[in-house]
Amino acid sequence: MAQEDFLAKQYFNDGEFEKAVVFYEKLVKKSPRRTDYADGLVKCYQQLERYEEAENFLVEQLKDKNTYPTFIIELGYNYALQKNENKANEYYQKAIDKINENANFGYGLGLRFQKYALLDYAAKAFTKAMELNPQLDYNFQLARIYGEEGKIEKMYTSYLKLISEGKVSQSRVLRNIDDFVNEDAENENNILLKKVLLTNAQKNPDPLWNELLSWLFVRQKQYSSAFRQEKAIYKRTDGATIERLNMLATTATENEDVETAKEVYQYIIDNAFDEVIKLHAQLDLIALETVEADQKSIEQIQKKYDHLITQYGYENQTLQLQVDYANFLTFKKNAPEAAVVILKKSLDLPLNIRGAAFVKMTLADILVYDKKFNEALIYYSQIQKRLKNDVLGQNARFKVAQTSFYKGDFDWALTQLKVLRSSTSQLIANDAMQLSLLIADNSLEDSTQTALKKYARADLLAYQNKDKEAIVVLEDILQNHKGEKIEDEALLKQGKLLEKQQDYQAAIFNYTKIIEFYANGILADDAYFNLGELYRSELDQPLKAMESYEKIIYNYQDSYFFPQARRYFRQLRGDNIN
Repeated sequence: MAQEDFLAKQYFNDGEFEKAVVFYEKLVKKSPRRTDYADGLVKCYQQLERYEEAENFLVEQLKDKNTYPTFIIELGYNYALQKNENKANEYYQKAIDKINENANFGYGLGLRFQKYALLDYAAKAFTKAMELNPQLDYNFQLARIYGEEGKIEKMYTSYLKLISEGKVSQSRVLRNIDDFVNEDAENENNILLKKVLLTNAQKNPDPLWNELLSWLFVRQKQYSSAFRQEKAIYKRTDGATIERLNMLATTATENEDVETAKEVYQYIIDNAFDEVIKLHAQLDLIALETVEADQKSIEQIQKKYDHLITQYGYENQTLQLQVDYANFLTFKKNAPEAAVVILKKSLDLPLNIRGAAFVKMTLADILVYDKKFNEALIYYSQIQKRLKNDVLGQNARFKVAQTSFYKGDFDWALTQLKVLRSSTSQLIANDAMQLSLLIADNSLEDSTQTALKKYARADLLAYQNKDKEAIVVLEDILQNHKGEKIEDEALLKQGKLLEKQQDYQAAIFNYTKIIEFYANGILADDAYFNLGELYRSELDQPLKAMESYEKIIYNYQDSYFFPQARRYFRQLRGDNIN
């Protein structure tokens, strides 16, 4: 029977209904009470337009008083396929009447009506069942039907009633509502949801309505409006945490609404009771200020860090402060020696394995910046050994390879990278693959590795934020190593640095050159994605951005950038993205 079951389904799925019907007839004969076999047989008859046989079979089934009444719907649907709507509706009504005998029939009948998009009948089935037995609750199913019917306000009202009564989780409802709203605040469905939420909020000042309004405003990228709702939630809710505010600040930052993010962090600083939470908000606020800082502001930011160090000192709970300050001193003030002193002092604290690894990783990064490669490798190797199967340990191994690359030890770098190509982190695996291919390709072609050494030097200069010097070294490669395999790597690296310098036309020239001369190379998808990002984020040319993303979607489906390219393409096209 198992084999016959498998073959029946296989033939049906392949559209070979003549063969499928033979097996379903055998299966029904052997197991007459199996409704899935009966359904399969009926579907085969209908696909073959053998409606009379389907009808005879269903009528025979319905003679058994124990037969589930969904077969009545099937008989009606069999008439509908023959364009006999009157007869179909007659049987649909008979199925509804069956609920009088047993209210529990309502659920199965409602779902079967939904299956055939008979939404009015589905709604009747669920409603009648609940009328006959008030303990049954099919309001969630009814809300979905209202959505399918386009009765949007009725759907919103039903879903929100379910949440307010605690019958369904917020997340489950929002997953369904999300299909009907988008980023456009002027979208009719968005306006309708806002209206329903505000009406509920006026009737009952429950923080629930603030939470849902905040969700809607975030969906519409109106982070300032969401912040107003989050403040109301924080004030009204006993035992409220800062977590929601932190998430909002992070989302606003990611979507480049820096001003709102700053306001949120300042609110946390002013209102949080926990000193560590306040400290982290201050660090996040300083990080935002640092991105936009000029030289004068940099001095002010250093004073803020100094004040925080004086205020909080060196504690296990304040490691983020020491790490952030060390990175600031190194990468913004070019003072790695002072940063090393801070981090080595932090290592004297009684840290657990992960805490020590966190500090050592930053310390090693700073030593690389200061060209103290061997000392950096010691710290990276310690992390790698102690957290071998952890992403942090894999990241340390990648940095061992990267540091070896900077110092010109290409063979050892390759040894580390081969292990990482199967990393559990896709980002690390992708970076490892790219660096290993760069080394391998350019070592075979040039035994002296002259161009590769220049590239490593440029890469280190870029890491040290010496972008202009890095661009000059890369230009040397492009002028003196034309036609060599490293050319596309140099073009890509230089393009990214030119973007940082806001020389967008020069960056476009580089990416276009990769596409023109290395369309079949491993960096063509990088070039298309970088072009798309430039046109989308910096140059406000959505059509050109879509063209670049589209190339990845159709020509580079195995690309690391494929999911992002598809998402951005659909957003620019105006699709509703969940």
